[in-house]
Amino acid sequence: MNIALALSPLLVVGIGALLLMLAEAFSTNPSRDLAGTGGTGGLALGATTVLFTSAAFACTVWMVGVENVGDVSAVAPWLILDRFTLFFDITLCLGGGLASLLAGGYLLEHRIDRGEFYALILFATFGAMMLAAAGDALTLFLGLETMSIGAYAMTAFRRASARSAEGALKYFLLGSFAAALLIYGFALIYGATGHTDLAGIGASARSAGGRSPMFIVGALLVLVGMVFKVSAVPFHAWAPDAYEGAPTPATAFMAVAVKAGAFAMLLRVLVLALGDAGWTSWASGWPPVVATLCVLTMTVANVIAGRQESVKRMLAYSSIAHAGYLLLGVTAMMQNPAQGIASVLFYLLAYTASTAGAFGALILCGSFEREAVSYEDLAGIGKRHPAPALAFSLFLVSLAGIPPTAGFFAKWFIFKAAIEGGLYWLAIIGFVNSVIGAYYYLRVLVFMYMREPAAGAEFARPMRSGYVTAALLVSAILVLALGLTPTRYLDLAIGAATFGNG
Repeated sequence: MNIALALSPLLVVGIGALLLMLAEAFSTNPSRDLAGTGGTGGLALGATTVLFTSAAFACTVWMVGVENVGDVSAVAPWLILDRFTLFFDITLCLGGGLASLLAGGYLLEHRIDRGEFYALILFATFGAMMLAAAGDALTLFLGLETMSIGAYAMTAFRRASARSAEGALKYFLLGSFAAALLIYGFALIYGATGHTDLAGIGASARSAGGRSPMFIVGALLVLVGMVFKVSAVPFHAWAPDAYEGAPTPATAFMAVAVKAGAFAMLLRVLVLALGDAGWTSWASGWPPVVATLCVLTMTVANVIAGRQESVKRMLAYSSIAHAGYLLLGVTAMMQNPAQGIASVLFYLLAYTASTAGAFGALILCGSFEREAVSYEDLAGIGKRHPAPALAFSLFLVSLAGIPPTAGFFAKWFIFKAAIEGGLYWLAIIGFVNSVIGAYYYLRVLVFMYMREPAAGAEFARPMRSGYVTAALLVSAILVLALGLTPTRYLDLAIGAATFGNG
């Protein structure tokens, strides 16, 4: 078979983004969708179709076997085509497709329906997929910037909003600074090793050159640049403002696809470039640094999230806390690489479905000039509008880690990997933080079902959208499927955890 099949998930998204951009540019009446009903709903459907088609191609390559689709070494080391890449392709396209569906309802409802939003989603997803496949610092940086530029633009998409502009400016400035640190770090590593490919850097790391001051400083700068993208504390300052100011579909995309792409980059670099015994040592390697970031991220984000009055901002801090749980799995890789990586992959898949569903339910609970923002906006909605409240409840329960949802088993596998790696204290801290996190998720349920709005107070009015409803149905099916049959999907994650073509 031709290697084009192995590259098909990436090609479908890239070509689809160009075609969608041309369709919007040459439309004789951009204010009308392909069905003639008004808005950009046709573009939303087109973007969703492209992304789900790419995921289907990734599933096809997985079933055929990467080793059977041609000489994948032809694109190495710039792109690594293996089951790890395919797993992330599926997760990223799922997150991007759900965000496109949410945008199809949200942008029209809130009078900001402009077609470029969907091209931005596709290009940003393309960049994230490049990150997942990157085997060289050059392609890694290209993927990172392609993903980031799309995210910056989507954050500022609500042009008339000062909050949106502020969030986008903070994200852009801090993101640019972090990218500069990353590329400077790789430049120092190149100076110390003569390699830009991650495998070559890893081979040099096992020699005396991997302990030179230039290499150590470069590795530290690269790590800082990567943990910024996963919004780990103390590099998280941009996330709450960017998430709150962006249109909610953009927030959902950043929370799932951008975070997944960033973790794909982190795993690739740590395993391929810094995966030797010296660098994975608790005494002299990166595990204590990542473990410290893990504890800080979980604890700080959960404490601050519990004090928020804005549900959207609470979900932003919640997203930061989940990055902490994922870093727990990354730390566990030092003892059991396959189990640690598999737990992170399963968590990202479960987190994508749960978080996209939570933001989608928040969208459905509000409408134009009656958007659901604060806890008070949701007061009594469980009695007045039970359907969106039920959907929101399911996804919040999953994020809290309550069985039998996907979120419970995602945390279970993360904690199990930590315990098997001897990190009992880290697993206990993670469990305590999970209990703390349940407080602010359950607080939303209390307001929806046990509170009534104050006399004369305005409250959110749910919208009607087939696109948002479809996204919620897909998310709900995945949350329940991952929760009821978790071992099936964990086995797939384990199969993707071993880097290589097999």
